[in-house]
Amino acid sequence: MIVLGIETSTPQTSVALGNEREILGAVQLTGKMRQDSVVPAVERLLSWTGLSLRQVGGVSVGVGPGLFTGLRVGVEAGKSFAQVLSLPIVGVPSLDALAFGVRYTRRLIGAVIDARRGEVFFAFYRSVPGGVVREGNYQVGPPAHLAAEVEALGGDVLLAGNGAILYRHEIEEVDAGVEFASSAQAYPQASALVELTVPRFIREEYDRPFDVRPLYLRKSDAEIAWDKRARGASA
Repeated sequence: MIVLGIETSTPQTSVALGNEREILGAVQLTGKMRQDSVVPAVERLLSWTGLSLRQVGGVSVGVGPGLFTGLRVGVEAGKSFAQVLSLPIVGVPSLDALAFGVRYTRRLIGAVIDARRGEVFFAFYRSVPGGVVREGNYQVGPPAHLAAEVEALGGDVLLAGNGAILYRHEIEEVDAGVEFASSAQAYPQASALVELTVPRFIREEYDRPFDVRPLYLRKSDAEIAWDKRARGASA
């Protein structure tokens, strides 16, 4: 079972191919045009690995939370591949993939993605055999909110993600005992999506394409601007 993974929720876009034994290949892209390069990246990855689309058995896509434009591009790309090739699809929260990348720890894991506007998306996880289990809800809020959550947990926490790196000093001011993962683990990876979902594809636990949608924890900039204009018009 070969799975194609697509992750576009952050400033780093990645695509990967893998099966139950190994990751066959992966590509990471940054820069302003990264989201426009998803399909070319998949084509190049297939060429490098000597595989064809006919050999792909499923599509795994990161659904966020994350950057609005990137999420839409990635989810639509994944659904398009699945529809055109008549493949099953599975959507995975990007925070889950981020936590999975640092699962080899005894600490509680905090996956933290920069949400812009002075906020972060985050969730907490416990390592379990074969992966991670989320504890609590997906959240969005200012770094002070995250720092308070970490302090309440007692500090035995490993924080991973570009949001943790960006607001490291603010968090350390509240709890200096927190450990921070390497910048190499700053973004959720498509390879993690593949590893997480291969067992689901083997068990035929697919998502309905209609249910694979971006995970938004707050309104977009456009929606906020529209609300402000609407309130101004009604004043």
